[in-house]
Amino acid sequence: MGSFSIWHWLIVLVIVMLVFGTKKLRNMGSDLGGAVKGFKEGMKTGDEKTEQIPQQTASAEKTVDVHAKDVNK
Repeated sequence: MGSFSIWHWLIVLVIVMLVFGTKKLRNMGSDLGGAVKGFKEGMKTGDEKTEQIPQQTASAEKTVDVHAKDVNK
């Protein structure tokens, strides 16, 4: 059982085209392309939004000091 030859892939492609039809395959391809494009745009806008948020430094006024107590003693 070696790798598939070009003839195997052509037969698989013909069977897929017969089962789904070219119109449905074209629609699935355009939907997939639109999803990838939307994902890339989302990643770009997500990077821009994180760059615009100013970094807040923790100051002594905002820091809460908490001591844990052992209640079993």
